[in-house]
Amino acid sequence: MARFSQADLSELNKAFEDRTPDELLQWAGTVFGTRVAALSAMQMAGSVICHMLNRLQIDMRVLFVDTGVNFQETLDTRDRIGREYKLNIVTLMPKQTMEEQTRQHGILYLSAEGQKECCEMRKTAPLHETRGEFDCLVGSLRRAEGGARSRCQILSVDPPMNCVRINPLANFGDEEMASYIAEHKVILNPLHDQGFSTISCNRCTTPVMPGEPKRAGRWRHLGPWSVYCGINPTDFASGASLAIDLPQELIDRLLGRTTDFSI
Repeated sequence: MARFSQADLSELNKAFEDRTPDELLQWAGTVFGTRVAALSAMQMAGSVICHMLNRLQIDMRVLFVDTGVNFQETLDTRDRIGREYKLNIVTLMPKQTMEEQTRQHGILYLSAEGQKECCEMRKTAPLHETRGEFDCLVGSLRRAEGGARSRCQILSVDPPMNCVRINPLANFGDEEMASYIAEHKVILNPLHDQGFSTISCNRCTTPVMPGEPKRAGRWRHLGPWSVYCGINPTDFASGASLAIDLPQELIDRLLGRTTDFSI
């Protein structure tokens, strides 16, 4: 195994700035093969990624974390996307039910610190259970979302998962997103039409009023200090010193040293 840092991705990130989401998804599928998976919470951007995988006929698993307190509309969207887009959606779940967790820890999501612990147990930990299965995870972060994500890289290292993250939609603006959805009639979570700009657990997600920030409906009861759940590490930490361990052969292929595939 060889050490591979965020700094090692700098040139590739520059080269990928002008690439389309289609090209980036095809690159990920080619370079990482069966050791790449997409992440989707069945929100708008994740649904677009799922549609692209189907349209491009890329055989890639989709990981969905069922926290046990998702909206039924979200679960229905997962099932419909899997069925109609013919995708292999792998559902990950926490070790405890919400009832078991509450009996042991109390109602965590009523405080900012408790919210972090709850999100860790119900969203992040189930994903981390798959550590070692994947060398790359496809996310759906977009710079147009603003906040910490306005600076998200197309490629980043994910130390907790010891893998590379790729965000093919990083440069996909709101107009491009709307046009793609309309043109391809992308299956969307119906909660988006009910005022939910972002969607997660039913305990901590509310609709957003006109003029409010897009993420105002997340943990509204906790105030503006609770904005992200932690399943996307770049929401909290970034920098050239972050590093993971990968096989040297994979690093060479990723950086284009030993492969004929280029975009």
